[in-house]
Amino acid sequence: MRVSKSTVEKMAHLARLEVENIEKMQEDMSKILDFMDKLNELDTAEVAPLVYMNEEVNITRPDGMGGELSREEALKNAPSTDGAFFKVAKVIDL
Repeated sequence: MRVSKSTVEKMAHLARLEVENIEKMQEDMSKILDFMDKLNELDTAEVAPLVYMNEEVNITRPDGMGGELSREEALKNAPSTDGAFFKVAKVIDL
């Protein structure tokens, strides 16, 4: 399938891309569409859709509670506190 120059220019505009070599882009896009046409020739009626790349189910560690920090431990390495809370720089001007 041949992609026209105007199609490449329109797609570049929509994607906000600056294309330096439109002829090369036309060729590459045509190759991609030809490859997709080849794939469409295959009979995939009996092929199950691929959802995951492997058969593993939930290979992450289980969630669990960790140790708790006291207020004093949490504030110990803070650069600035008022005794009970972290002090941070003002970020919103009202």
